[in-house]
Amino acid sequence: MNGDALLGGLRLVSLSHVNDPARASVYPGDPPPRLETVARLEPDGFYLQTVFMGEHTGTHWGAPGHFTPGGLLADELTPEDLFRPAVKIDVRRRCAADPGYAVTVADLAEWEQGHGRIPGDSFVVLWTGWQERFGTEAFLPHPGFAPETVQWLIDTGRLGERGGTGTDAFSPDVSTDTSFAVSRAVYRRRRISLEVLANLASLPTTGAWVLCGGQINKAGSGSTALIYGVLPPS
Repeated sequence: MNGDALLGGLRLVSLSHVNDPARASVYPGDPPPRLETVARLEPDGFYLQTVFMGEHTGTHWGAPGHFTPGGLLADELTPEDLFRPAVKIDVRRRCAADPGYAVTVADLAEWEQGHGRIPGDSFVVLWTGWQERFGTEAFLPHPGFAPETVQWLIDTGRLGERGGTGTDAFSPDVSTDTSFAVSRAVYRRRRISLEVLANLASLPTTGAWVLCGGQINKAGSGSTALIYGVLPPS
């Protein structure tokens, strides 16, 4: 029996960057990642690396407590919080013309005219095209959501109690917003943020779910992660 049959026809696509310290984009102030070999097949009989990195380096998800006082931390979330339906909003053209582009309510209303209402408790994922800039200085100035757009998603129930935002850039905030207004709104309730995603070309515009893995650290603010798109049968 092949893998597709075992999954009932569902397909998985990886939405994660490989952890390569030589190529990683690191948010200013975060610790630089390291991989260090501590054992080798010769003479140790096995091969092993240690991994050193911040919880929000590379592809990762953030827990509510990352920004919300008293908010849930990584070890307090449930599998249901980490497995949600997802929609993808293609804003590459607008972002290419303006690296500081803030996605508007009008952008989402236009998207819904063609694809239907964003389901409640969803991950709303921005496809900005920033994956192509990963590992370069051009990755830092980045687009995101306008604060009023995320507030609209919250007020209308589209993000719901346990949805969230996603992006292939550093964060859902536009990089010039040092108040992190969007993040502070997203990280309430049970909502999380998926950041530095990859391979969004393989995620359908609608109909997929997103599954977040990663190390669950005690009192973690989030986790570096293997994040997968779970695609419906073709």
